[in-house]
Amino acid sequence: MLPVIVSVLCCWSCLQMTSVRSREFEVGGDNGWAIPRPEEADRDFYNEWAAMHRFKINDTLRFKQEKDSVVVVEEEEEYDRCKASRPVFFSNSDDAVFRLDRPGLFYFISGVSGHCERGQRMIVKVLDQDDHQHNNHTSPPPSSSAHPDHNHAAADQNTSVSAAAAASSSSAAPLLLLLAIFPFLG
Repeated sequence: MLPVIVSVLCCWSCLQMTSVRSREFEVGGDNGWAIPRPEEADRDFYNEWAAMHRFKINDTLRFKQEKDSVVVVEEEEEYDRCKASRPVFFSNSDDAVFRLDRPGLFYFISGVSGHCERGQRMIVKVLDQDDHQHNNHTSPPPSSSAHPDHNHAAADQNTSVSAAAAASSSSAAPLLLLLAIFPFLG
């Protein structure tokens, strides 16, 4: 019986380490994609929102907007100037979705005149596969206006979490599960 359990756990462990789960994020949470209120624009609302999340390849961003648009620009200079001379993506749909298809930085601005200058812009950092598996936190997007002290990274996992709960949320889950049941196998 022990060899069967060990084999099953080893197979499950391999699947957990190689599985890729993409997620969808609603940009701005309840606020959606809109001109930030003055108190939010002063603290770089959308970059703070982005800093609270870990993005990986194939995750999607949903932009819920009214009478607005979202533009993805290639260069940080275009982002800083709020001008899109060569947009990578444009949508004026009320419910636009953008797939993060590579690691690196993505620069988002509003396509409506004056909105970007009033704070409706965001930098998203997409981790490559290795960064996503080995980092427990996210740095704020690199920007002269980003505030490093506002990094609301994901909280470290509580060490008192049961092995079963840890197994569902951690890439180290197979080892934790094995350690939890090992005393009962003898």
